[in-house]
Amino acid sequence: MLRVVNRVFLGLVGLVLLVLGGSVLAVGLGAPVPSWWIHDSEHDVLLSEAERTRWRDDGWWWPVVIAVLAVLLLLVLWWLVAVLRRRRLAEVLVDTGDGEGAVLRGRALENVLTQEAGQVDGVDRARAHLTGRRTAPEARVRLALEPHVDPGTALTDFTTGALAHARTSAGLESLPAEVRLQGVKHGAERVS
Repeated sequence: MLRVVNRVFLGLVGLVLLVLGGSVLAVGLGAPVPSWWIHDSEHDVLLSEAERTRWRDDGWWWPVVIAVLAVLLLLVLWWLVAVLRRRRLAEVLVDTGDGEGAVLRGRALENVLTQEAGQVDGVDRARAHLTGRRTAPEARVRLALEPHVDPGTALTDFTTGALAHARTSAGLESLPAEVRLQGVKHGAERVS
């Protein structure tokens, strides 16, 4: 969901900047002035002397402008950090026992964990993601359970089965997991 919002937001911002920048460039190069343009001709400046000095004598103007720009800058930086931060673990460092190490792709371990979790009795769907550091990974797992399944039993089967296999196969001392359980909702069917 966040990925879709980011792409739509970036697309809209890019489109607005492209239209405004392109129109400024076109008018500056002598193209006819569009009807929605804020000035009358290509020789008008964007901010006249009167517009630039209009609020200079008011004491509240510049602190408000600086505060609004600072808040906008912080929001843009927060968004940029949120977009660039990796949510998934790309690789897991496996201790091979000989002083060397091997690298296991995070997606491969996620896929195996998802497939094994999906084979637990009563689990309709499973999804696993690895987070954390490559030397200390953590798993986030969602299990969609059938209505007849006891959640405690399904969780025990998952932790002693799929999660234990993933931990031992990757040579990890521990593999903490956050498991979210949800029930599967089946649609009503007509019985004749």
